[in-house]
Amino acid sequence: MIRPLPALIAAVALATTASPAAAYWEYGHQTVAQIAEANVRPRTRIAIRALLARSDLLATPECKAATMAEASVWADCIKPLKDTDGKSRFGYAYAWHYQNVSICRPFDLTAPCKDGNCVSAQITRDVTLLKNKRAPMKDRVEALAFLIHFVGDVHQPLHAGDKDDKGGNDAKADYGLYGPARLNLHSIWDGYLAERAISTRPTLIRRYPAAVRTALAAGSVTDWSRESWQISHDAAYGSVLSDPCAPTPARLKLDDATIAKLVPVARLEVERGGLRLAKLLDSALG
Repeated sequence: MIRPLPALIAAVALATTASPAAAYWEYGHQTVAQIAEANVRPRTRIAIRALLARSDLLATPECKAATMAEASVWADCIKPLKDTDGKSRFGYAYAWHYQNVSICRPFDLTAPCKDGNCVSAQITRDVTLLKNKRAPMKDRVEALAFLIHFVGDVHQPLHAGDKDDKGGNDAKADYGLYGPARLNLHSIWDGYLAERAISTRPTLIRRYPAAVRTALAAGSVTDWSRESWQISHDAAYGSVLSDPCAPTPARLKLDDATIAKLVPVARLEVERGGLRLAKLLDSALG
């Protein structure tokens, strides 16, 4: 179950925590997962629940994954987990959440996805693992949890394209009246903007008509990556810079008019993420 935050509470929380992306971490990923759950075939839903019923195999009691909503944030929850010797248990997966393709050069996944260390490559890997019924159960459960999360990640534009600024984390920015020192372009798209976009009516969590599902879920993982990269150029950076590739000023400003224009862009990305996740799950499990 998603626990929506009123905008003011979300703003305060984001301004006062060390990780201002927390709102998208829960709200965005859970919404993508719940859209997918509402739109997969019944047989797929049964298969998903059967796999997640074995989430104990992940051996991460601190990070639950027994439902799609829980699994949608599992990949973030496990980041700080340590082995008994103090080493990171899942450090190898840090780079799997994004693919920072420069918005100022032609789209190319070759370098960002070297050795499979990017979000789109991992989505493809997870689908392949889920299709393989001979793979160990633990591996398939882990692949499902990662897949649910990573499809959400690739539809957050600043996980798909940037200006060599860590996905906008180095680009300080103000959001309307809010301009805490820790706020940056990435945290705005992860937090403030995501919260407003998802909580704007009508609800995004519903069964979509077949024609809409087909249209929004069309294309391949590479197509979706390119689309998200383009949105990063046109909307994430283009909404605050007349030339998205011009040097970024010391502080960007998203005024109310800009925010209003970006809300439908952010909503559509969440819808696409949910319906495309449903498509992949049907392909792998349905």
